[in-house]
Amino acid sequence: MDFGLVLQTDPPASNVVGLMRRAERNGFSHGWTFDSAVLWQEPFVIHSRILDHTDRLTVGTMVTNPGTRTWEVTASTFATLNSMYGNRTVCGIGRGDSAMRVAGRPPNTLARLGEAITVIRDLAEGREATVDGTALRLPWVEGGELPVWMAAYGPKALAMAGEKADGFILQLADVYLAEQMVKAVRAAAERAGRDPAAITICVAAPAYVTDGSAEGLAHAREQCRWFGGMVGNHVADLVARYGEHSALVPDELTAYVKQRQGYDYAHHGRTGNPDTAFVPDDIVDRFCVLGPPEAHLDKLAALRDLGVDQFALYAMHDAKEPVIDAYGAHVVPALR
Repeated sequence: MDFGLVLQTDPPASNVVGLMRRAERNGFSHGWTFDSAVLWQEPFVIHSRILDHTDRLTVGTMVTNPGTRTWEVTASTFATLNSMYGNRTVCGIGRGDSAMRVAGRPPNTLARLGEAITVIRDLAEGREATVDGTALRLPWVEGGELPVWMAAYGPKALAMAGEKADGFILQLADVYLAEQMVKAVRAAAERAGRDPAAITICVAAPAYVTDGSAEGLAHAREQCRWFGGMVGNHVADLVARYGEHSALVPDELTAYVKQRQGYDYAHHGRTGNPDTAFVPDDIVDRFCVLGPPEAHLDKLAALRDLGVDQFALYAMHDAKEPVIDAYGAHVVPALR
């Protein structure tokens, strides 16, 4: 199992770079950032700095989207970083929750996302692709390689990930739901004539290492409760589309959003988000990875046994450095 660190690009950018360097020293293979141009600083500028100050770390977006940049610009940006630093990027992409909604636009359709996945990959790897009716090619690209990983929850999105993407990003660490969703992605890949085993599976969720006490666990829950609210945005979309008790979406995923009142993106992905009080403790425990190192090892080993290739930990809490170091000391060596 590989390990990634996920950060928001809050200023100063030097802190983001420093934490990514710390992650590499602790055996992490990937460094990921949010991509929401209004809420945080521009990730690709910071990616260049991260790549320049690390030796092996692969960087990527978790996640970009097809709407805030034109596809040729996204492809050119990734291709430029790969040309400079030797194919050390991954394009994580989704419909665009915060990035689109904060700018007053709805998230992209799945059809647009599916088309963008193919176009961005083709352009970044030097092939011709059609963008808005115009055939384009980046003539300076030679030998580029850009894996495109898709974030998904719902049945149509899971199918698209299996049909088109090089990797699948699941933003929750619930073992039961992960098993169902990984199976759905692999089944779609097989139906499409692809090798299901060739799709990289990445689970992304907050991780908080505690001392094993009840007080420590309670504090960890409060530090990570925001994640249930963030996932709830996507779940609310699924409920609106498929209904509250649809056989297409597990009740284990949708039931907890009944008490959701709304969401203010000013607090998106942040500890203390007042819009996440509806998230119960059991959802925090299921969706995140909390507790002493042994609890992390047990849960991540279960995910690994389901075929998860990478755990990317969100470190949006008050223990960024300690959790990176704890993983380097106890978790990464045991599961890598």
